[in-house]
Amino acid sequence: MSGRSLPRFWKEAAMREVEGGFAVVLDDRPVKTPAKAPLVVPTASLAQAIAQEWDAQGDRVDPLSMPVTRGANAAIDKVSVQHAEVAEMLIAYGDSDLLCYRADSPMELVARQAEGWDPLLDWAAARYEARLHPRVGVMHAPQDAAALERLGAEVRAMTAFELAAFHDLVSISGSLVLALAVAEGHLSADQGWSLSRIDETWQQDQWGEDDEAVEMAEKKRVEFLRAHVFLGLCRV
Repeated sequence: MSGRSLPRFWKEAAMREVEGGFAVVLDDRPVKTPAKAPLVVPTASLAQAIAQEWDAQGDRVDPLSMPVTRGANAAIDKVSVQHAEVAEMLIAYGDSDLLCYRADSPMELVARQAEGWDPLLDWAAARYEARLHPRVGVMHAPQDAAALERLGAEVRAMTAFELAAFHDLVSISGSLVLALAVAEGHLSADQGWSLSRIDETWQQDQWGEDDEAVEMAEKKRVEFLRAHVFLGLCRV
């Protein structure tokens, strides 16, 4: 599916089980990705959600209204052909994880960060035997390589479809640990989003809202929640 608007040429979209998974057909014509690969996904739930997006189109196709389709296209055309590279890029976030970079003042912000982020670092230590350590300030200090390797094993084991969704959870939040917590259901997507915004929320509390920043944050929040939905559809 390209980025340009195309006229609707079908009456009904449907899901169909095929070899290797589930496909979406438009009046019996299989949907293909922008790279012309068959759009075959791992679960019936994901295929059904894609079919619903196509069915919801009006006289012309609006790609921006089809986030599940776009996610499936990305998984097939991009992530599947460079799975290792994408995984390693996301694993690298652990070495500079948002949760580990702390303020030294004011004390209210220091307390908010500790209250919100320390339990997640404790969770990762218990869940994966991967203890990441907080640092004060913004200068990079490497984390323990063995801990990063244990976190990395979880990422490398993801399918291309899971990794496509996980990419957004990590890149939007800035945290590998927080993204894993959301992916595993330890946090809800809303909780994860809020915890990723502790610094921004504190600044907003001090100085008030900036309309442009609020608008940008809302777009990121929507994408974060959509990534979580897509990940769930990949697994049921």
